[in-house]
Amino acid sequence: MDELADELYVKQNWRGPLIRRVLLLVGACLLLGLISGQYAWALVLGLGGYLGWHLRQLLRLHQWLRTRQANEPPPDGYGLWGEVFDNIYHLQRRDQKARGRLQAVIDRVQESTAALKDAVIMLDRDGNLEWWNLAAEKLLGLQTPQDSGQLITNLVRDPRFIEYFEGSNYQEPLELPSPINDRCRLQFHVTQYGNRELLMLVRDITRLYQLEQMRKDFVANVSHELRTPLTVIAGYLETLLDNVEAVNPRWLRALQQMQQQGGRMQSLLNDLLLLAKLEATDYPSDNQPVAVDLLLLSIKSDALALSAERGHRISLEADPHLKLKGSEAELRSAFSNLVFNAVKYTPAAGEIQIRWWGDEQGAHLAVRDNGPGIEAKHLPRLTERFYRVDSSRASNTGGTGLGLAIVKHVLLRHRARLEIVSSLGKGSTFTCHFPALQAVRRGQ
Repeated sequence: MDELADELYVKQNWRGPLIRRVLLLVGACLLLGLISGQYAWALVLGLGGYLGWHLRQLLRLHQWLRTRQANEPPPDGYGLWGEVFDNIYHLQRRDQKARGRLQAVIDRVQESTAALKDAVIMLDRDGNLEWWNLAAEKLLGLQTPQDSGQLITNLVRDPRFIEYFEGSNYQEPLELPSPINDRCRLQFHVTQYGNRELLMLVRDITRLYQLEQMRKDFVANVSHELRTPLTVIAGYLETLLDNVEAVNPRWLRALQQMQQQGGRMQSLLNDLLLLAKLEATDYPSDNQPVAVDLLLLSIKSDALALSAERGHRISLEADPHLKLKGSEAELRSAFSNLVFNAVKYTPAAGEIQIRWWGDEQGAHLAVRDNGPGIEAKHLPRLTERFYRVDSSRASNTGGTGLGLAIVKHVLLRHRARLEIVSSLGKGSTFTCHFPALQAVRRGQ
């Protein structure tokens, strides 16, 4: 506060001393002219000397600015130039203190981030490395200072990371093996800030990944092992029901229920095995253009057969020129799940609309019904395994609770996402959005 008051005082009082000095100089020159009788030459010599003194002080300031070392104070002076040099000195001290405070904050931030187990990487708007902590060197193999200014995609060369980073869609994190250790699994989070700079956080999720793999392996192995005994049981039940006249009539209802539940168990195992297969790889092995219009026409025929006497009105609108790159078997499984769910949960004589179209954003499939709808609180969890909106209704339809989970995984493998819009009493719309790179126009 004292420095600020002094500075304000100097700003307000420099004019008075300057005017007094000039008047004193002019008076001295006039007195000299009176003595010598040369008023003009006296004024010229006096004002020239005064101007030369100012030029000398200006040259001293220029020399100091050009050759000064760090924290070197300005030259000494008196009069107006003394005040100028003093103000420069105060500004210099204040700037040093401000820089010291900022450097202390930077040091604390760097020390705190260096203590993190997660990697923190700062990138400019073009993806060049600006700063990183010690964890980034351990997880990604970055080297100081050789990698400073390098493109992050030149150092992390996994095609999935390059596609993720250049896609600029960072809503979901990306999981990849570490570029320096295949047994280490990393999760990448990218956030934009400031003038489109990027902050990337990298976490070691190896333990979580191993637990998830154990769960997947357990489910897949158990499902596979249960298929054989269930097949044997179902075969014997079918044989007994085919020869029902030789069986005690009291056992008929029990055998029918056993066969029904055995069929549900086989459907559940088939869905679990399909999910395990979908999770085993990131992309479909058969990535060929699929004629979606013909695929949907086949699914519509199956849906009409499933509807039977319930009399659903099922309409199909599909662009015949728009194909989709991917696995036809997986796409059939996902699309049929959406359409068959609409048939199961829409009341008799209800309306179901299937639409397939494309635009600048990509390709889209929408399945709309006018059924009972779903409460908003259930929508975020619909794609979870075995999640039931209404367990009694689900048991009546014979669902396994895995249909939408299968849809989600198929879409992820095709770089797509599922959008669900629903209102109670008005129906639901399930829309699959595929990126433009997956869509193919017929004839291309």
